[in-house]
Amino acid sequence: MKLSVIMPVYNESATVAQIADRVLSTAHDLELIIVNDGSTDGTEAVLTELASREPRVRVLHHDRNRGKGAALRTGFSVASGDIIIIQDADLEYHPRDYDSLLEPILNDGADVVFGSRFLGGPHRVIYFWHAVGNRFLTFLSNMLNNLNLTDMETCYKVFRREVLQRIRLRADRFTFEPEFTAKVARAKCVIYEVPISYRGRTYAEGKKISWKDGLTALGAIVRYRFLD
Repeated sequence: MKLSVIMPVYNESATVAQIADRVLSTAHDLELIIVNDGSTDGTEAVLTELASREPRVRVLHHDRNRGKGAALRTGFSVASGDIIIIQDADLEYHPRDYDSLLEPILNDGADVVFGSRFLGGPHRVIYFWHAVGNRFLTFLSNMLNNLNLTDMETCYKVFRREVLQRIRLRADRFTFEPEFTAKVARAKCVIYEVPISYRGRTYAEGKKISWKDGLTALGAIVRYRFLD
């Protein structure tokens, strides 16, 4: 099966080439669709060079920053693979976990797989309150959507391309995570979860998400369960 790896990028010039090389070095038939979401730090030049030397890479551009959800929708609209993998452009998530993420789809009939940072995989020890916040958001999402996930906010969401025909995505920013979760639950998709490794980064290393995004996610969990 062909994979479409969708990578939204915003001001990740220091890491995007390295993570792209990691993706391309996996033993899979894949296309890497990178959506440059209005970067201003030299990311565009890095992506231009990358696409010039690697035919499996396709680069799309937003003329301004529109957010992770908007960038993902742009990538989804041109994906041609049988299975879609969402990959962040930093180095927090490693493509060596692709085999584990794909196994429930290939062997167990899953439609969607979440890669969990809280199921025992190796992870960098960092930011207690981020972990508490993630678990609380996951708990609320589970309660409203009748799921038992351990990590709703994870980057690694892997799914059959047909899933996109069963849901309509609207969120432009990090609220993509609760929206996607609520809508695949409502669509009665078969959902699995597997442990992944995780190397969290600090704000000094470029981490972007903040407590404000957590508050926004709270409202999104309720909105996408009941109002959309």
